[in-house]
Amino acid sequence: MTSSHVRAARWAAIAAALVFSGCGYTTNTALLPTHLKTIAIPVFVNSTTEVTLEKEITDAVIARFVSDNHLKVVDERSANSILRGRVASYKNSVFGFSTSSVAEEYRVTIVVDVTLKDQVKNREMWTEPAMTKTANYYVVNVPGRIARTELDGRKEAVGKIAEEIVNRTVESW
Repeated sequence: MTSSHVRAARWAAIAAALVFSGCGYTTNTALLPTHLKTIAIPVFVNSTTEVTLEKEITDAVIARFVSDNHLKVVDERSANSILRGRVASYKNSVFGFSTSSVAEEYRVTIVVDVTLKDQVKNREMWTEPAMTKTANYYVVNVPGRIARTELDGRKEAVGKIAEEIVNRTVESW
């Protein structure tokens, strides 16, 4: 085999290794401190007048952690970490008007206070005193969008909160 063939074979092997190793982005448990394997998520405290909002947010956060699969959701006594939250405010307000001054677009804004505590080392891992997420929705059909309700906007904002909390917990390290 000539030296050019050897070089070509090496480059082919390197290229194959790169292709088959999957050079994509992944999250992995190495991003978390190694002693954190479980998390407890008590029901958020609700400081708003929105009935069941605390349960909706808690359920969404739990579901997101379960699907993420980095930390196992367990009861408080068994947990290495505890995520506590408080729904600080909820607002549904007009965001856009038609040319005839009729409200067509609304914005749901939810603010939560969240803290993650490491139970093993007895220290706060992170805190976010005013995590704010919004979702806009139209109450009439507009080009490219169908009419939705406040509940649709609320679900979208709750989903954004859950995603932010999980991302902050598992990817901050």
